[in-house]
Amino acid sequence: MGNQFSKTFFIFLGILLLLNLLQAHFTPLLYDETYYWYYSQNLDWGYFDHPPMVALLAKISGLLLPGELGVRFMGSLLGIGTIVLLWSMVGQREKERYTALFFLLVFSMPLFNAYGFFTLPDTPLLFFTALFLWLYKKFLSKYTVGTAFLLGLCMAALLYSKYHAVLVIIFVVLSNPRLVFNKYAWFSVFVALLAYVPHFVWLFDNDFIAVKYHLFERPNQPYSFDEFTLGYLLNLVVNFGLLFPWFYWALFKAKPKDKFQRSLLFLTYGVILFFFLSTLHRRAQAQWIIVICIPMLILTFNHLASEKSNRKWVWRIGIIGTVLIFYARAWLLYQPLIPFMDYETHGTKEWVGTLNEIVGDTPVIFENSYRRAPMYAFYSGHTSFSLNNIHYRQNQYSIDSSEFKVQHRRVAYVTPFADSGEFSYVPARSNTYYGWYIDDFESFRKLRCFVDSKPINLNGPGQTLKIHNPYSEDIPIKKLKFSIAYLDGYKDIIEILPIPIKPITPEITFLKANDTTVFSIEYPKPQKQQPKFLKFSISENDLLWGINSSSIKVKP
Repeated sequence: MGNQFSKTFFIFLGILLLLNLLQAHFTPLLYDETYYWYYSQNLDWGYFDHPPMVALLAKISGLLLPGELGVRFMGSLLGIGTIVLLWSMVGQREKERYTALFFLLVFSMPLFNAYGFFTLPDTPLLFFTALFLWLYKKFLSKYTVGTAFLLGLCMAALLYSKYHAVLVIIFVVLSNPRLVFNKYAWFSVFVALLAYVPHFVWLFDNDFIAVKYHLFERPNQPYSFDEFTLGYLLNLVVNFGLLFPWFYWALFKAKPKDKFQRSLLFLTYGVILFFFLSTLHRRAQAQWIIVICIPMLILTFNHLASEKSNRKWVWRIGIIGTVLIFYARAWLLYQPLIPFMDYETHGTKEWVGTLNEIVGDTPVIFENSYRRAPMYAFYSGHTSFSLNNIHYRQNQYSIDSSEFKVQHRRVAYVTPFADSGEFSYVPARSNTYYGWYIDDFESFRKLRCFVDSKPINLNGPGQTLKIHNPYSEDIPIKKLKFSIAYLDGYKDIIEILPIPIKPITPEITFLKANDTTVFSIEYPKPQKQQPKFLKFSISENDLLWGINSSSIKVKP
């Protein structure tokens, strides 16, 4: 592979690496990055929202360097590695003549550039997609056990990066159906599944909570052409910046000359079509289609390198687009460059500093914010926790041991639901948040409610509710209040109604530790409309209602 790289290529690559490392060091972390940094503080084989690859990258970065680079260093290296793999896959014999054109295409893609220095799940997804295609190209040229083994490990790494990486594997396989008769291909699958066993075990041990969330519990809304379909089409443009017409023209003109190019086309069209169809019932985020940047860049470079007529305008528009992207990157550091706009890299250190000055080293509990809790912990160095109620959603704080770090301690409790308090601060791009101190904080957000019969018949006689207490201590029932949140078909709350429950055994006054207690229950009659789903909710010590069950279907 070494003879493919010219001095010019390494100059461009070195400049980009230096630029990305400087940007990674001086740009404050995104909220999601601090959430994944929070993952990395306790490495595991899985997390509530994502597989563990992004946490591993942040952990390694933190062992090597401090500060923001201690989160982003490995991601920055993977970003450079992705470009090296892309250059290795382009098929032009005299490609070194077009090195500058190649980097112009790289610089023109906004999100692709962002994932060159941000550490997000899409950062390893892009790298391992490129590595998977590079290995697959070698695999097609010669079937060997070694290449098949590496291909299997790469497939596992893809799935450890992000769940929808499975689309990359599926569409490449569909491009070459004869792989089902190839023993080396099956060996790759075996290696991938074997390497992925630890995550399967984690999913099983955690009741497949990540899968259930992504498939069934993600918030949704009624179909809107503007927000769903039109928004998706705009995302297809945004991913490629001002050069999008040439990217899609190259895709349109590309013909599958061999199995590898056929895989690039299947992957691109497959991902585009898959998420287009998904917009019929759900909004698709711009980064969900980011993997098509890999095959699209290869196809576009090969097309432009052989079609001289298009290059003049590509250079003109591409340079304008590159300047705009570099200006936007500078704006991430210095908000006054675009004074009428701000982003989440702006103002975070300021609000963390303000709140930290108020509360000192007192642990801070953020109501309904898995984003602000890790941001505060990263920049203040003090304990924080996200307490999630029924108006929010579960997240990593719901399933890990972080709740125990604040139990029975004096805490500063911050909420967006109050209009007064003992103290206040103003987060960036938000209204005033109020808070107060709780001298002996106690929560039981891990209590789980279950029913035996689904869907639930609200009018059925003799119904029961099971409540599991996973804590190591008994919980007095008098500390708890119970309610039901009735939900519509999109799982938005219609109303929350209190429910009377009675233990089946009347003398029970505690939820026994590590045990399940059975209650009799009468469902309150819906006051507004017939619900499609419901959730059980428990309030402990007069805190806002928690999330104590999944969404359970209600019988019509």
